[in-house]
Amino acid sequence: MGKDLLDGEVYSFNRTAQDIEQENRLLRETIAQLKHELDRFRAPALLVAELSELLDDDHALVSMANGNKFYVDIASSATDLKVGDSVLLEQKNLTIIEKVKTAKRFNVDQFVIMEKPTISWEDIGGLDREINEVREIVELPLTKPELFKKVGIEPPKGILLYGPPGTGKTLLAKAVAASTNSTFIEIVGSELVQKFIGEGAKLVKEIFELAREKAPTVIFIDEIDSLAANRIEVGTSGEREVQRTFMQFLAEIDGFTPLSNVKIIGCTNRKDILDPAIMRPGRLDRHIHIGPPGVDGVEQILKIHTKNMKLKRGTKYKMIAKQLEGMTGAEIKAVCTEAGYAAIRDDRHIVTYDDFLSAKEKVLRDEALEGDDYLRMFS
Repeated sequence: MGKDLLDGEVYSFNRTAQDIEQENRLLRETIAQLKHELDRFRAPALLVAELSELLDDDHALVSMANGNKFYVDIASSATDLKVGDSVLLEQKNLTIIEKVKTAKRFNVDQFVIMEKPTISWEDIGGLDREINEVREIVELPLTKPELFKKVGIEPPKGILLYGPPGTGKTLLAKAVAASTNSTFIEIVGSELVQKFIGEGAKLVKEIFELAREKAPTVIFIDEIDSLAANRIEVGTSGEREVQRTFMQFLAEIDGFTPLSNVKIIGCTNRKDILDPAIMRPGRLDRHIHIGPPGVDGVEQILKIHTKNMKLKRGTKYKMIAKQLEGMTGAEIKAVCTEAGYAAIRDDRHIVTYDDFLSAKEKVLRDEALEGDDYLRMFS
């Protein structure tokens, strides 16, 4: 009986010793992990730069965010480097440690609208000639590229739509994207010019990369004059940044990577200030003027915007169109909306000829007031 009791005590001590040893092992691992974390917290942060040029297997040129360039060493841990990659640099001697493994285009979503438009050619009125030109230049190469191969010619890379605001330039771009089942990327030219050096050029590069991935793609650049205006004597850092961004844009159009099924549509109200470099053959070499419609065009636009409205019996579109001649498509749409409001104010659901006349006066009066307010801002 005494031996069994002694064996039981020995077994109990052995189990306790094993439990303590296991607990000590866990504590040592925890301490080691905490020391590792502490070392990481104490380590200096790494710098982020863009790889500008690979000189050889051990040396490269990198560009910092402030525009400075450095000749640096490449660590053995940095592999598969390409020009344009974001890399991590050790702070003391700027050695490249590794490539940044982050998702690309972290900025693009803030500046572009990417969609699959649903606007059809039937939704656009008064632009029959312009529609035919756009379809010939943009739609045909995207839908029937084999025709160009057989003939042995290269289709145009892009077109320039110019004319007053509200005449339908954006609608034309969306309609051609919809007719070709293309991704539509809409950019405002002024947003491509970033305040930090090099960001605008990098953004342009990423937008074209995105366009190639999502092809067929139509890139629509509104207010392209803010990006591609006539180059002047370089003065401020802002002007230099605009020129860097513009040069990157030209490089993407002319680049070694073919655009193929990516088409560019530029839009401007000021063709007269554009740099000739953007309009030369091989770039945006087809120029289409989009102006206010004639009487027949106004009638087409009226029918589009009043198709769901109830007009008074006997109302003739031609009579209304003559009254609205000289107005843009956007203004005609505003007149139709205001005419509907006039009927609602009188508790009617039928829109009359007089409603359109009063709506025209209100739209023109509001535009005149807005113009006066704009002039007052700068007086």
